[in-house]
Amino acid sequence: MVGLSVLSARLVKIQLVDRQRYAESSRKAYHRTEVLAASRGMIVDRNEEPLAKSVPVSTVFVDKNHLYDPKLAAFGLAYQEASEEPGWSTLDSAKKNRRINVLRGELLSREEAQVIVEKHLAHAIGILARPLGMRREELRGKIENSKGKWIPIAKDLPEDVADNLRHEVDSRWIQGFEFENSIKRWYTAPNLATHLIGFTGEVENKDELGKSRARVLGLFGIESSMETFLAGRDGSREHLRDSRGLVVPGKETSLKPPRAGLNVKLTLDTGIQAIVEEELDAGLAEFESVRGCVVLMDPKTGEVLGMASRPHFDLNLKQDISENGYNYAIQAIYEPGSTIKIVATAGALNEGLVRPQTSIFCHHGYYKSGAVEVKDDHPAGSLSFEGVLQKSNNIGTWSLGRQLGAKRFYDYLHRFGFGKRTGIQLSGESSGIARNTGNEVDFSRACFGYASNVTPLQLACAYSAIASDGKLRKPHIVKSVIANDGTIVEDYLPEVVNDVLKPSAASQMRNALEKVVLEGGTATRAAVPGFRVAGKTGTVQKHNPKGGYLTNSYIVSFAGMMPVDQPAFVCVVVVDDPKTQKVTRYGGTIAAPIFSKIATRVASHMNLVPTQPIVPALATATR
Repeated sequence: MVGLSVLSARLVKIQLVDRQRYAESSRKAYHRTEVLAASRGMIVDRNEEPLAKSVPVSTVFVDKNHLYDPKLAAFGLAYQEASEEPGWSTLDSAKKNRRINVLRGELLSREEAQVIVEKHLAHAIGILARPLGMRREELRGKIENSKGKWIPIAKDLPEDVADNLRHEVDSRWIQGFEFENSIKRWYTAPNLATHLIGFTGEVENKDELGKSRARVLGLFGIESSMETFLAGRDGSREHLRDSRGLVVPGKETSLKPPRAGLNVKLTLDTGIQAIVEEELDAGLAEFESVRGCVVLMDPKTGEVLGMASRPHFDLNLKQDISENGYNYAIQAIYEPGSTIKIVATAGALNEGLVRPQTSIFCHHGYYKSGAVEVKDDHPAGSLSFEGVLQKSNNIGTWSLGRQLGAKRFYDYLHRFGFGKRTGIQLSGESSGIARNTGNEVDFSRACFGYASNVTPLQLACAYSAIASDGKLRKPHIVKSVIANDGTIVEDYLPEVVNDVLKPSAASQMRNALEKVVLEGGTATRAAVPGFRVAGKTGTVQKHNPKGGYLTNSYIVSFAGMMPVDQPAFVCVVVVDDPKTQKVTRYGGTIAAPIFSKIATRVASHMNLVPTQPIVPALATATR
């Protein structure tokens, strides 16, 4: 009675107390879950040209628990022996299965376990090594020398190759090899718009059995910022194995289909992007620089049509990302030089303090009042408002800034979007620096391009406000998010951030900036035959991180738009530290001609109609 009581207590403990633990242990031993990878959404340009897409691939894993189990390994050897018997090909499936099970039993009774395992391993290696692109010794080494029980031996196999291998494994009853479907990201033009599109990477996760599973995750650019839409949701297929390790057909409820990711349509025009990148590369090579960028926008909508930063990298190879992954267009902050003069001039014009022909005394190249001292390399007595911009006169700009006052000046600086992130759908954007320190010297320097820091994208947005109706618009690189059936899930419409200028003041500023490109201006090399072009040059000494400024090191830029009356695009060109000795290193001699080449080709691409007589471009420029 005591013995039966103890036995009864033990049975009660197993059935009731430990039931869940034993059930879970049994489930893990015989239950398998296969991940069905979701197809990541495509990234396409505004004309739906594919830029990034997903390619189905497979990874081959070795499960050493099954590979080294003699009871399972005997199936593969039994098939090998049975398939060599006369009349094997004439048998139906049921008879073949029975014959394999008979031979398996005989093998287990006459062969030692270790011998069965070794023979099966040699047989499997002989079948799989060549299709996997390996030598037999190499495949054996990967299996035997690896740590762990669940190891990948081949990744990113094309779908057709994986299907053929899977068929070989299943049809020959080879044990211990499993296939996992996944998705590999492929970039159709891997050197185009690299900093915008970005790239993905694999994140390793372990499942309930301790097996490593790779999950694709957007790490940079649009791939990262739009991860929620692009990723989709993985599915799964569940199945059971019997006591012999063979797959038991699952129930209908064991399948959870994957949900494909959504497609992201960019505002980018790949034709314009190619032009921008080609001309930027050519300009950097000509003027001996390795860093710079171009931003080209539609001023009426805020859509980015082209954006290129250098240096860059190959999206498929992903080499030198740590050195070249810096997105100059949105992450570089620099003192803008004379391109920022639009703030003081446009503010004074918008407030009614001056008119386009108002005469401004420029102190013949030298001004001093208290601690404020302003010099100009090209002395002038009096210049009109338009002349101050045309000649890029520092003292004249400071005079307009003083009329505006520090409070209103910094208010306009912020209304133009400087000192804060633009909010573009890209990660890592810099905000720049536009602080009112209360220091009169800082105020004077901020008026003509020092004592503040901007990004090229901020500058493009500010000039877009002048190019349109005086409204600052939020830049966007994503046009819409689209489901696979064509349904628009999310549509990103133009968004006005600030009313910066009256439309009349914006128009007057365009006419004044046109004088900069005409004869006598600092940007004659930015001219485009047949079109009215407006813009502003910028040249600034590079800041020394240790303090002060670097000698003989400059950042040169040009911000322009065309046609003047109704600009179709705004384009900002920045070249960082050109080393050339062929020309003087000014925005007008380096950045302006790059703009001219880009604008000429973009005008043709956009089918813009010339409105002016086509004459040879002027060849002089100063700063």
